[in-house]
Amino acid sequence: MESFKHIGVIGRIGSVKVVETLRRLKSYLVANDYQVILEADTASMLPGHGLQVASKKLIGEICDLAIVVGGDGSLLGAARDLSKSSIPILGVNRGRLGFLTDISPDDLEERLSRVLEGEYVEEKRFLLDAHVKRNGEPMGYGTALNDIVLHPGRSTRMIGFDLYIEGQFVYSQRSDGLIVSTPTGSTAYALSAGGPIMHPRLDAIVLVPMFPHTLSSRPIVVDGGSEIKLVIDEANENWPQVSCDGQQELACAPGDSISIAKKPFRLNLIHPSDHNFYATCREKLGWASTIAAS
Repeated sequence: MESFKHIGVIGRIGSVKVVETLRRLKSYLVANDYQVILEADTASMLPGHGLQVASKKLIGEICDLAIVVGGDGSLLGAARDLSKSSIPILGVNRGRLGFLTDISPDDLEERLSRVLEGEYVEEKRFLLDAHVKRNGEPMGYGTALNDIVLHPGRSTRMIGFDLYIEGQFVYSQRSDGLIVSTPTGSTAYALSAGGPIMHPRLDAIVLVPMFPHTLSSRPIVVDGGSEIKLVIDEANENWPQVSCDGQQELACAPGDSISIAKKPFRLNLIHPSDHNFYATCREKLGWASTIAAS
């Protein structure tokens, strides 16, 4: 297993609980002779820290490991910024569900020490790129670890669009939009819209319609290497939007096209060695944890 010496720390802004955990994390790492580099915004929450400060990009270049303290949203943001580097990312949960940030603050030092000693499992998660074009000209670009979503924005009207997969026409649809999700995102927004749960190791993409104007429209699972294209109907009266992980918005107009494909770089996500995807689903989604007696 890889040895970690230079550790970048990224925290969610505006949370007292995150600050408390950051202080504990800093104290533990410094006491154990790790070289700690704080992300610039994170450093502002720890006045008098006395540590090196760097941008997320620089952390990806000079660190052996990045630790993200926050919720899954914090890790999603860090993943997009660090995906071009091969740096592993470890999440400490200070959010709600914590599908990605799976170290609990309650036993932070104990769990972290095991990971830093090499007791961890590693996963490669792929991301998606979205390119918006108007009359063939690029208008916007975004990246997502969870999902790319075409939606009406502030309007309550349905969107008309055409779907193409690998250049082949699939259907024309009127709905509240479409969720294009990775396996990582299959337990997030896509799940709430009726999509399937996909194991993180699958090389697949799921397309989940949002309140389609037909009963026969169902989620479609396609190969992870597929190129997906959405063409917004020119007859639309509203200007829809494309959302990347719910954190980055791209404005669209009637007639625009959105091309979605796998990003060439993968996120290197690590977990404690006892990590179990199905156990996480049981805990976070409220699945039954015992087998009823027959």
